[in-house]
Amino acid sequence: MPKTTWLSVLLLFVVSMANAQEPVSVKKDTTFAPTVKIDTLQPVYVNKGKIAGRRAAIRSAIIPGMGQIGNGVTVYRIAKVAAIYTGATLLTISYMDNNKQYHRYLKELQYRVNNGGVADPNSELAPYATDRLTIAKDTFSRNKWIITFSYGALYAVNIIEAYVDARLKYFDVGDDLAFKISPSLNLNSNTMYGYIGAAPGIKLSLRF
Repeated sequence: MPKTTWLSVLLLFVVSMANAQEPVSVKKDTTFAPTVKIDTLQPVYVNKGKIAGRRAAIRSAIIPGMGQIGNGVTVYRIAKVAAIYTGATLLTISYMDNNKQYHRYLKELQYRVNNGGVADPNSELAPYATDRLTIAKDTFSRNKWIITFSYGALYAVNIIEAYVDARLKYFDVGDDLAFKISPSLNLNSNTMYGYIGAAPGIKLSLRF
């Protein structure tokens, strides 16, 4: 058989084998898949009341009354600041007076302890018994502690009030909320005797 015939048969065999093979599927590389972009321009909710309340609390913690003034200068807020400092002034005067009396009675008691129970002849407390002087001294000492705790309470109220005032400043109940109080007449019927009585009353209506 000639060489050309063998070459033709071999070529046909190769072509038939190539057609008989299944096509190879190529998988996509997911490494370079396009990422979905997130829109970062969406509006973010900001609680202005919470931020303003925190600032007011910090201001009042540093300087009492500064948080109230920072919420806005009004007659009502100025009156609250005046009340804070008036209370602090009264507490200071009371503390100074109780402290003076405490040391006065303490001095007399120390004199009696160092002199065998004999009272100081130059003291105004000489006529009083020692047990009464001890009770008075303890009373003034307790008053000093009460005033000290009152200072702390006034300081805390100053901070809390400034925080609440700032939160309420941004609190919106809407324009549709309203209530109405009007007189009414309640009818009480007695089914046994057929008697109908009337009683005055007050009617409260809420509108949202």
